[in-house]
Amino acid sequence: MGVKEEKNMRVAVTTLGCKVNQFESAAFHSALLERKVEIVPFSQPAEVYIINTCAVTAKAGAQSRQLVRRALKANPDARVVVTGCYAQIASQELVEMTDCRICIVGNGYKDRLVEIALSGAHCDLEMHMGDIGRRREICSLPVCRFEGRTRAYLKVQDGCNSFCSYCIVPYARGRSRSLRPEKVMEQAAVFVEQGYREIVLTGIHLGHYGLDLGPDFGLVELLRVLAAENHPLRYRLSSLEPTEISDRLLSLIRDSASIMPYLHIPLQSGSDEILKKMNRRYGAEKFVAVVENSVRQLPGVAIGVDVLVGFPGESDADFQRTIDLLESLPVAYLHVFPYSRRPGTVAATLPGQLPKKVKEERVALLRILDHKKRIAFYEKNLGSIQQVLVEGRRGNYNELRGFSGNYIPVFLEGHDDSMLNTIVPVELVRISENGIRGKVCQPNVVGRECDDR
Repeated sequence: MGVKEEKNMRVAVTTLGCKVNQFESAAFHSALLERKVEIVPFSQPAEVYIINTCAVTAKAGAQSRQLVRRALKANPDARVVVTGCYAQIASQELVEMTDCRICIVGNGYKDRLVEIALSGAHCDLEMHMGDIGRRREICSLPVCRFEGRTRAYLKVQDGCNSFCSYCIVPYARGRSRSLRPEKVMEQAAVFVEQGYREIVLTGIHLGHYGLDLGPDFGLVELLRVLAAENHPLRYRLSSLEPTEISDRLLSLIRDSASIMPYLHIPLQSGSDEILKKMNRRYGAEKFVAVVENSVRQLPGVAIGVDVLVGFPGESDADFQRTIDLLESLPVAYLHVFPYSRRPGTVAATLPGQLPKKVKEERVALLRILDHKKRIAFYEKNLGSIQQVLVEGRRGNYNELRGFSGNYIPVFLEGHDDSMLNTIVPVELVRISENGIRGKVCQPNVVGRECDDR
């Protein structure tokens, strides 16, 4: 396949969706920079547009189509390359929405995307799609750096074997596949060399890391190897299922200074009947036990929870069970989503699809509870000293912003930019809008002194 050698070719990349997509787009950026093209914002004219789509909700699918139309309008002669989950499951819809030349690259061929994007050859839809369900190897997508970020994502796993009844992702991503540990180490070392101070390990089903590599090397073993490297890094985990929060994992987090006391655990519903319809592999009692055990073993841990509202057949009583369960638990925050009907999933065919208004009302109630949980967690941490990674400035305010190890947004007034991308001890002083204001504690002093400049 011939590749154009136009050094001044302008390429724009845009990304929808999850951390996995963001990692993959960062890999596209890295490969494009090696080709010496000019990477421009998606809002500017370009010869090539790359759109990394999402399909987790109907809204994400609509946004994906909108971005394709926007690129074609900006430059009808541009080469428009569409990839990601929406491209994987709705390639025919993309072909039919325009007569223009669109190149569709399936999730199983993202390692070839830059080559395809810069090629002068005609796009062959079949060549770049294939059956994602048959893929057994994870795409190799090395990343040099994340532009504009002090926290890097590292995709160590792809695909999902669970087939929750509401979820299109297994059809878009295929079966679970893991990045070999030596490749994980190589990518982590690159991030260290580039000066990153925190890595978020991510995947479509992170807790299934290693299941395809053999019986003796899973996520806990990967974390042990990473921590043993003694890089000047913090490690953070993305979402894990309740059944994957083991005592071994909690002990490792407790005993390691580099693995952050933070867990994101999807609940989805507090009703056992709804959980069963969702094809989730736990009940409400199991979820409660996992959260309580995590808090007992990791004092100060932040636990975030996903909640899916308005699943088909969710009664007022089912929803109240969710409210009651979450009110009783020491969780730090909620991510609340209304159920979105996705053609091709089991849930899309179920009776009892709820009106939009009902879902919106329930989402609003849970977001009020989310605010209460955040404030309660912040109050619990007031007066403590946390190690804060300073990541940037907060808008036009004269303050730096960052995150504690247990993922509290922290704001520091009046400090200069020399603290950016450093980890500093901070006393959490008072709650403010969207986080906590803190005082930097001075090092090498007897006792504790904090700077509240």
